[in-house]
Amino acid sequence: DEPDREPAFRAANDRTLKAAARSDGLLVPFVRLDLSASPMEEAVRALDAGARGIKLHPRAQGFLLNDQRLEPVFALASERRVPILIHGGRGLPPIAESLLALHDAYPDSSLIIAHAGIADLAALSDCFAGRPGVYFDTSVWSPIDLMDMFSRISPGQVLYASDYPYGQQPGALLLALRTALVAGLSEEEVRDMLGRSAARIADGEPPTPLTEPRGPRRLEQLLTFARIHHYLAMATPLLWTRQADTIGVLGLALNACAERDGHVEARERIAELLAAARDLWRTLPEAEDDAEVRALSRATFRLLHVAEILTLTVDAEDA
Repeated sequence: DEPDREPAFRAANDRTLKAAARSDGLLVPFVRLDLSASPMEEAVRALDAGARGIKLHPRAQGFLLNDQRLEPVFALASERRVPILIHGGRGLPPIAESLLALHDAYPDSSLIIAHAGIADLAALSDCFAGRPGVYFDTSVWSPIDLMDMFSRISPGQVLYASDYPYGQQPGALLLALRTALVAGLSEEEVRDMLGRSAARIADGEPPTPLTEPRGPRRLEQLLTFARIHHYLAMATPLLWTRQADTIGVLGLALNACAERDGHVEARERIAELLAAARDLWRTLPEAEDDAEVRALSRATFRLLHVAEILTLTVDAEDA
């Protein structure tokens, strides 16, 4: 939430609209709504001013998907034929049943479920797999989440997305591409995921025909890469909470990279990333202020994220 979000995200929405106007069509602006602060008035104002989608965040704004205040928002999106992007990640109770009821009532708007719908992925995929006009985006941390998503929904329902400041490049793009390759997407399907499907939504074009889901329902890993993945899963919360690696988990991960069981190039790339992350992490106690700590932590996190992606998508190199 922006510091100047009140009232009704008006200032933030105006900044977005101005940035989009300066971009000469590069940016497609969405209007952010607060259900407790004149959401319909702000939605109409921003859509009339050039917004081309609506963003809803039930966790940040503290509402559930059975909230009656959502119905006129979905009705407006259906009338204007603009997409609704809704948070589907951490911090939510199950959302599939209520979201399905809303989309059944107002099916003419596109619905984009953010963060691969990990808040309720099994139920969301049961409700929406194969449903034209409903999409899931790729803005998550874990390759396992995306591989599970690809196994449940059509490739034509997947939209590339990052999640700034967590999902910065190159990690977000690498994550989407390598999991798509593991799932067996064709080059044309990858191109759709990376931008063509989003462009069709923005231009109000109908979705392409949907194919069956792809990808294995079982995760298979060489034990060496499974061990590295395990150690990185231990390291990440330490880094997020700005603690030192007193356990030595990065050292264990680096040692595992030295094992000899094939995939030499992949192990060497991972080892290089982990060594750089370890060296950065060690400098955290020397940081002079909170801004430097944040910058160092994020740089270290990005290196660990790329390494994590590589450990779980080794099969992408053979695709």
